[in-house]
Amino acid sequence: MVWTLSALFVLLVFPGLVGATAAAQSGTSGANSGIDGLSWMNVSDSYGVPVANYQFVTDHGGIFDPGAAWLWMLLGLELVGYLIIAITAIWLLGYALSFQWLSLFSGALHGIGRNFTETVATPAALVTAATLGAFCVAWFVLRGYQAKAVMQIITMLVVAVIGPMFLADPLAEVLSPDGLLGQGRDVGISVAAGLNGDANPDPAHLISSLQGVLADNLIREPLQVWNFGHAVDGSPACRAAWSTGVLTSDTTMRNGLQACGDAPAVGRSKTPTTGQVATGLMLLICSALLLLFAVFLAVRVIKAALDAIFHGFSTILGFAAGGFIYGPTQTFLVRSVVHGIVSAARMTLYVIFLSFYTTFLGNIFQQAQGHVMAAMVTAGIVEVIAFSQMKKLSRGISKSNDWIANRFAVAVQNGMSKTASGGGGTALGMGAAHAGGGKGAALMTRLAILNTLNANPAVAWAAAATNMPGSPQSRRKKKADLANMKGAPMGLESNVWNQAARDSARIKAGIRAGNDFSRGPKTFRQLTNILDGLPDAGVPESMHIATLLMAGATHEQAIHLTRAKAAQGAHKQDVVGIPAVQKAVAATYSVMNHVEPTDAPAVAEVMAEKALMAVQNLKRVTPSPTDPNAVNHVFVQRIKDMSETELEGITKEEWDAENRDTRWQVATNLTTELNEATQAYADAVAADPTRAHAPDMDIMRTRMAVAARRIQAISRTDPISQGRDPFQS
Repeated sequence: MVWTLSALFVLLVFPGLVGATAAAQSGTSGANSGIDGLSWMNVSDSYGVPVANYQFVTDHGGIFDPGAAWLWMLLGLELVGYLIIAITAIWLLGYALSFQWLSLFSGALHGIGRNFTETVATPAALVTAATLGAFCVAWFVLRGYQAKAVMQIITMLVVAVIGPMFLADPLAEVLSPDGLLGQGRDVGISVAAGLNGDANPDPAHLISSLQGVLADNLIREPLQVWNFGHAVDGSPACRAAWSTGVLTSDTTMRNGLQACGDAPAVGRSKTPTTGQVATGLMLLICSALLLLFAVFLAVRVIKAALDAIFHGFSTILGFAAGGFIYGPTQTFLVRSVVHGIVSAARMTLYVIFLSFYTTFLGNIFQQAQGHVMAAMVTAGIVEVIAFSQMKKLSRGISKSNDWIANRFAVAVQNGMSKTASGGGGTALGMGAAHAGGGKGAALMTRLAILNTLNANPAVAWAAAATNMPGSPQSRRKKKADLANMKGAPMGLESNVWNQAARDSARIKAGIRAGNDFSRGPKTFRQLTNILDGLPDAGVPESMHIATLLMAGATHEQAIHLTRAKAAQGAHKQDVVGIPAVQKAVAATYSVMNHVEPTDAPAVAEVMAEKALMAVQNLKRVTPSPTDPNAVNHVFVQRIKDMSETELEGITKEEWDAENRDTRWQVATNLTTELNEATQAYADAVAADPTRAHAPDMDIMRTRMAVAARRIQAISRTDPISQGRDPFQS
């Protein structure tokens, strides 16, 4: 319930209260005071109306028309934002061109400049610098550089003559009305006046005129189109009515527009629409571009002037001492003088650029002939292009600046020789920035310095013993390195143990290969022996293939051995008995199932060798009779004459009636039978693997299968129900 009442209040009551309050405040006789936060900028249109007093005339809504109240609030917020941005932009442009900011600096900087000169330009510094300069002259004479010696003398004389005049009032050439900045401003203003058709420029009048034109084109007419759908300034009577209305009230403006006959404007002023909100958003975007344009140009103009002042201070050091000494100090003086002059020229160009574009924007609106919104969009595009052009102009001036300074410095240092005047080169002290070369080279130099500092051990110690502290993740790398250092002894010991284990595996492989410790080729019989012996040596299964390869097996042989092992494991699940019986019988079955004509000859060979190894292992673990005289040979012969089906029919009582030696003799006979059959087949396949599918080979495999099934038939898994197993005690 509370949320419902709150929603109704926000949607219905609050807009009505706002509308009623606004309607009560607007009245019919009160004056519009405008936006006090913008009034101090004194930006007026060409008709003398303060732009801060502009207003959007529409119905304010009320309690019974909350929709109109909300639209009025949105339009009001858009208008305030639009006026703040546009007025600030126009004021910035005028403020930059008026050079009022320069008067804020000149008084303080004059005093600072004189105090700085008195501190630096002392007789002791002058005598020391002149002595060093004379030493350079003597050195050039002794080395035979006559041209350099003469140029050094001329340079010292020029510095000695010009220096006192400059140091008497060091910043006068920059800050005085007839200085570099003053003359640059006058030239820029004259060009701007010429662009506006004024042969006798008055800075104050020109700036006011430019601001008025910009206010008309960028605020007044767009606001009228936004409010009424068209510019009402086309009619002198409506223009006067609008100018009077923004200074008084909505009612006064409507009455004035009604009197001048602009009924459509009166109609549009009575009902706010969402289309007007959308138009306001578009104007906000265009005004934002205008503000960026104004800030960019104004900052460029002011920065150029401050650069000239900075180089004026730098010139004090050059004339006080540096200009007498050959090398980088003289280059510093040359650069300071050249950069100061170029900075003033840069400021002049920026003023001309700014004046040109403000005039150009005014002409765009004049040629638009009432299509104000199209002109606003075009003006935004022009401003974006101006950004790019200004950057290109700035880069070009910077390159020319360094190139000029480098040429002068090279001429001074090389004695006006032909090489210096014709071939270029780099003067001492110019660094990577000579001849305009280079922001790229300068950037690379700075990056190299940063890299050197980053790799410096002293910096590493200062950064809490962190190597390369400026690199990404340097602290995490430090923690990781410390952890690795702590674990290094254990890791080294583990590597030693692992190597010992690998050596043991190789030795075991060599022994099982018939004491063949070489890495030469191996037969499948040797490799099968190796693979069978690796588990006994504790070699993990993950290292079996690697050990086979180290012993000399090919990758193909290793793959076949792995396949044979897997096949044996698959058949082992279907075989009963002790593990040795399971392996032997399963290996024999795998021989039967892997003699397809499509299999490679090596498959038959590896299966045969794997079966032979499993049967030999079974033979080794099969117990033999301890007392041959105790063997019941009649029962043994009976078992020998039985088929596998008959063997399965022997009862528990029959097995248990026989003694252990008799049962062991039965197991020994059957194991020997399987071993002989498997040995014969494996030898035949090893001799010629391509004959694995020959008829005589089929007979051998059949013999193996019969022997394996006979062993399987006498194997017992449950002594209670089946009797004792002959392969166990």
